[in-house]
Amino acid sequence: MEKPAGSYRYRILAMLFFATTINYMDRSIMGVLGPTLMERFSWTNTDYGYINMAFKAAYAIGMISMGGLIDRFGTRIGYTLSIAIWSIFGALHAAVRPAFALVGFISARFGLGIGEAGNFPAAVKTVAEWFPKKDRAFATGIFNAGSNVGAVLAPAIIPLVVAANGDNWQFAFLVTGAFSAIWVVLWLKIYKRPEEHPKVSKEELAYILHDCKPEDSNQPKEAEKLSWSRVLPLKQTWAFAIGKITDAVWFFFMFWSGIFFKQKFGLDSIKELGGALVVIYIVADFGSIGGGYLSKIFINRGWTLNAARKISLLICALCIAPVSFAALTDNVWIAVALIALASGGHQAWSANLFTLVSDVMPKKAIASVVGIGGMVGALSGMLVDFALGQGLDATGNAFYFWMFLVAGMLYLVILLIIHLMLPKLTPLNENLELAK
Repeated sequence: MEKPAGSYRYRILAMLFFATTINYMDRSIMGVLGPTLMERFSWTNTDYGYINMAFKAAYAIGMISMGGLIDRFGTRIGYTLSIAIWSIFGALHAAVRPAFALVGFISARFGLGIGEAGNFPAAVKTVAEWFPKKDRAFATGIFNAGSNVGAVLAPAIIPLVVAANGDNWQFAFLVTGAFSAIWVVLWLKIYKRPEEHPKVSKEELAYILHDCKPEDSNQPKEAEKLSWSRVLPLKQTWAFAIGKITDAVWFFFMFWSGIFFKQKFGLDSIKELGGALVVIYIVADFGSIGGGYLSKIFINRGWTLNAARKISLLICALCIAPVSFAALTDNVWIAVALIALASGGHQAWSANLFTLVSDVMPKKAIASVVGIGGMVGALSGMLVDFALGQGLDATGNAFYFWMFLVAGMLYLVILLIIHLMLPKLTPLNENLELAK
């Protein structure tokens, strides 16, 4: 097909990228300031684990509730509500006082998790609305790269507003509020569905919808909300949800890498930790974009969608496997390199995994299915937080060996399970039945 005469969809994609960037700036602040706050408030590893568990518990709840809300009311309203909630609770971290630091951070992280849960269901649904199937993994990789940009900006900006001894730590939790407000104004101003948008040309709309069946584009998309009872029994839903167990590894890298570098290698200044984390997230950024583009290359070469997605996932899993050795090295930069490679592999994996949902599910079910998967990923992350907090306090740094070993091997096992559950990526129709 010829290139479309228009590219407005990329403006929408840019908005998804910036929303995801803000999202990850907010959540990454804790990973950068974790060692500083643990020392300032005399938290144990178990205490720090409980704080992270609060975020993930709320994230799990939010994934279910926000996913259904977005499918019901659409991405324009759902996304706005999501970013408003996470921005308010992100700023409330700064109001926490030493007398109730642990309870205060647990409460603030819980509220943050509820709001931030809406980002990925809304973004994946938006990509499905604005891009044909062959471009969705690449588009997902682009917006998902915002997670790494946000994670890079957090350690880069925090040393500029927080003193080396941790004074003024509150300012770190306030810097994203203005960005969020600007984003909401722009989103409400420019977003409409492609079929309704006056700035989308007929040629571009035809390109966006060229692989949709007539019934996909003629019915009211946002009016119908699928009940969980219809989505939950589907093996397609659970194949994605099982794939999202790997979120536990990404949460481990995000929230515990700083603690690992301090406890094993003695990196205790915000500047030193920031340098290591910036390297990790820059590599993760390339992985997100490259992973999405990889399956597009395979599809353009004539591969089936099934082969392109799964071979891409296999390559990602193989890139992650070497992180099993991160706890065995005595060289901090070798550990950084291994975690960086694994982070890039995870983000590439994530770009392709999200796209599996839009490959096999009708658009009206996408946000709900992504929400269910996100819930499973968050619950898995909670188990890791609990295990790490208890294990590190009980046995010391030796416990990191087991976590990195599991992290390295998990993706290959999960990919095998996904393949056994979905040997072919046959899409479901609007009635959630196999398309004929």
